[in-house]
Amino acid sequence: MTVAHHALEVALTRPLTAAELHHAARLLPLATNHDATRLMTLVRAKTPGRAAHRLRHRVGARLPVDVITTHYPDTDGQILLNIDFPPAVHAAICDTAHRTGQPPELFIRHAIHRALDRHTGVEAARLDRAILDLLAGTLPAHLLAAVGRALTHIPGAPQ
Repeated sequence: MTVAHHALEVALTRPLTAAELHHAARLLPLATNHDATRLMTLVRAKTPGRAAHRLRHRVGARLPVDVITTHYPDTDGQILLNIDFPPAVHAAICDTAHRTGQPPELFIRHAIHRALDRHTGVEAARLDRAILDLLAGTLPAHLLAAVGRALTHIPGAPQ
């Protein structure tokens, strides 16, 4: 197996100070967003999981790391999440997973998928209600034209 570079994104619990960012940039190549709450980096490792583990080991104690994710989905369309739970939370997850007969990683994966499915359903219902409210006061053709204008509007461009 060849060793590749994996693009990882780091979500931080707070913005980095200039000194923290400077020190971290000496450890590995970094790109930051406008408010220094997210970082991007490349980590050399055999797998994305090892890359995330290596990154957390390198900067986890030095920076306010919340979550590390792979920036690009794998061949199955999945994004790897690397979360360092506090010991009490980790113990509760392991206990609940054990009671359900699942490994903790699978238990978390299923919980995240259920939460995303719920969110998708709630969002779809919200959009359906909003569309019905709009249709109550206008013709479908007018609403469709307005949606088209809104989707093609480029902020700052002449109208």
